[in-house]
Amino acid sequence: MSKKPNHRPEEKPGMTHFGYQTVPDDKKSSLVRDVFNSVAPKYDLMNDLMSLGVHRIWKRAMMDWLGPKPGMRLLDVGGGTGDIALRFLERGGASVTVVDINEEMLRQGRNRATDKGILDTIEWTQGDAENLPVADASQDAYTTAFCLRNVTHIDRALKEARRVLKPGGRFLCLEFSHVVLPVLGKLYEAYSFKVLPALGEQVAGDRQAYQYLAESIRRFPAQGAFAEMITAAGLDQVKVRNLSGGIAAIHSAWRI
Repeated sequence: MSKKPNHRPEEKPGMTHFGYQTVPDDKKSSLVRDVFNSVAPKYDLMNDLMSLGVHRIWKRAMMDWLGPKPGMRLLDVGGGTGDIALRFLERGGASVTVVDINEEMLRQGRNRATDKGILDTIEWTQGDAENLPVADASQDAYTTAFCLRNVTHIDRALKEARRVLKPGGRFLCLEFSHVVLPVLGKLYEAYSFKVLPALGEQVAGDRQAYQYLAESIRRFPAQGAFAEMITAAGLDQVKVRNLSGGIAAIHSAWRI
């Protein structure tokens, strides 16, 4: 197996990355949309299988850190299947706007919420994290889980997060990150590039989608670099919590 890049190199102007491929900026969103159209029906099941259910613990940790309160309004970006939105409401939050670029993922979330009898407190909106269809300074909190590594320009998405937050609003990002334990790192590398694609082929019928998943994780900025990007976008008091030895991390910040 060829050596995998462990950093995110600079791209040529007008070009970006899609996993380990270099593609034109204007092509990435459609490639990402195709990936999630393919896996949407099995997305939540695959999350459970590939993380052995640990993603639930990570999402609970994010909700613990957010601390939903009565009257709190949340914007959840890239949360099409409703996993974060439903948790937020269960914890006492008032309402959620879910924005996702992928209509099929939103359909899964709507159906899931309807099955739970939740009809009025979640708004489902198709839109781009880099150009949110949300008013300035309108949200008490912004969350995103396993989304930002898929956007074309992370810096633009972060600036949008700041734009839509009220002064005093909270930003939280849960994302796969860079393992901080060397022994765990070797095991995780093998798991990511051998087990995940095979699991995706068997369960979701799409090996390439989960090959992309593994590659996109490696291309995402490490914890410190991502924290610097959040600060550069104008958010303050950035803090990081590693989860499961850095397999995932939560970044927290505030709009002051």
